[in-house]
Amino acid sequence: MDLPEQPSVGRRPVSAAETVAAQRAWWDAEASTYRAEHGAFLGDGRPGSDLVWGPEGLREADAGLLGELEGRTVLEIGAGAAQCARWVAARGARVVATDLSLGMLREGRAVQGGAAADGVDGAAGSAGSAGAVPLLQCDARVLPFAADSFDVVFTSYGALPFVADADAVLAEAARVLRPGGRFAASVPHPVRWALPDVPGPEGLTATHSYFDRRPYVEADEHGRVTYAEHHRTVGDWVRLLRAAGFVVADLVEPPWLAGDAVWGGWSRLRGELLPGTLVLVADLPA
Repeated sequence: MDLPEQPSVGRRPVSAAETVAAQRAWWDAEASTYRAEHGAFLGDGRPGSDLVWGPEGLREADAGLLGELEGRTVLEIGAGAAQCARWVAARGARVVATDLSLGMLREGRAVQGGAAADGVDGAAGSAGSAGAVPLLQCDARVLPFAADSFDVVFTSYGALPFVADADAVLAEAARVLRPGGRFAASVPHPVRWALPDVPGPEGLTATHSYFDRRPYVEADEHGRVTYAEHHRTVGDWVRLLRAAGFVVADLVEPPWLAGDAVWGGWSRLRGELLPGTLVLVADLPA
């Protein structure tokens, strides 16, 4: 499926409903290309896959942001092809991976060889071989789980940058977490909003206001939103977490660890000078 032409690109308000429709269609169309380009970096070729927090190359095996995983019940939201969830499952956790995009979940089923993909069309399946996980299509703003169901909820670049109402996602994460549970999420570092999304020297000069919270929007020739990415400042993220009932445990700004890799606007040049990723780590009071 070819992606639509993008005659309109800019920053302007868009509704939550427009954003959800655009993201589902965009990621469905982009799923196979995205995994072909980034799957190796994300661990498709390694046993148990991998949990990488961002293009800088910070790995959960080194960072330990989720805490002890063996025997824990874990939810990944915005899981994409579920590389991160499979890594968590391989550490002895019971895991469910969710995503808005059926196309991305189908890529996850392809990686797993169908072993744990009974839930890819909307109902969680049962885990099969070690490292395989059930895959569930759902909106992270309306999770189909009972309250107090999980010990850990996390996402690596999933859901939060791609919704107009991040408060709804955080409220749902808090609802399904048990008291004392851990939430962790990586998002584009807010400072990147002021810079062009290019990896070279041109990407080191601020061209946009950090304080302009209007989302980046692409629209087709009929004005229909086809992609949207939403910006919050560092302070916004802290306030959103607190409003959802979380206690902020850490704000991690990973150093560049990915050698000469280039991923969109991320590169060694930029990554050694400026943070490209922010990892939000927070706990529910026990």
